[in-house]
Order: sequence, then C-alpha cells, then structure tokens
Amino acid sequence: MEKDIGKIKKNEIIDIIIRIDDFGGRPGLTIREFTTSERYTGFTKSGTRIPVDSFQEFKQMINSIDESDFPAQSAPTKPQEPSESKPEDKEQQTINKSSEESSSEQTNNPKEIKEEVY
Repeated sequence: MEKDIGKIKKNEIIDIIIRIDDFGGRPGLTIREFTTSERYTGFTKSGTRIPVDSFQEFKQMINSIDESDFPAQSAPTKPQEPSESKPEDKEQQTINKSSEESSSEQTNNPKEIKEEVY
C-alpha cells in the first residue's frame, strides 16, 4: 500500500516526498528526499519515517506550530539595472554586501543550517 501525499521542491534536483506506505509490514508516514540527476534518480537515504502508532503525536506537534514561530522573511528585492545605478549607489551596495557577508559568516548562514536539518 502506497499513497503519495505530496512533494515540496527543495532545490533544482531534490524534492521532498511525503507518502503513506507499508514498510516491512508496518504502515507509517515516510518523508524522504527524491533526487533527479544525471548520476542517479530515486530516493536518497535522507529522510525519516513516522510509524502509524506515533502519527497522532506527530500530527499534534505539526499542528501546534504557528507561522509566527518562524523568523520573518524579507521579500526578495529586484536588482537595479546597471544603467540606473549612480556611482555612490554602487559604493553603498559594496559596503552592504561586505557587511552581509561578514554577518552571515559570524551567525552561521541560515541556508547552511537549513541544509543540515534535512
């Protein structure tokens, strides 16, 4: 018995697949990465399985999460066209970029942390 619930795009080659299945005679919820690349297409070892007897507890935990618990994400900004930039704007962008790079190095870039979670 397999029932695909859905998938979430992680990046260009990896999707996170959520499905109900029966593994070794034990039903449960499986959350795994599926990769599509030149070298390999299929499920990876990355993921987890929630046994059916723990599903209600898992569901309560997920439902207890409020979107306000997540840090606010700023909307992506549209980069300026080079012809629109003034010389002083370019200088400020360089200063901002340097500041962001040193800041992300000190705070463990959130993108890197996110990769570790999966």
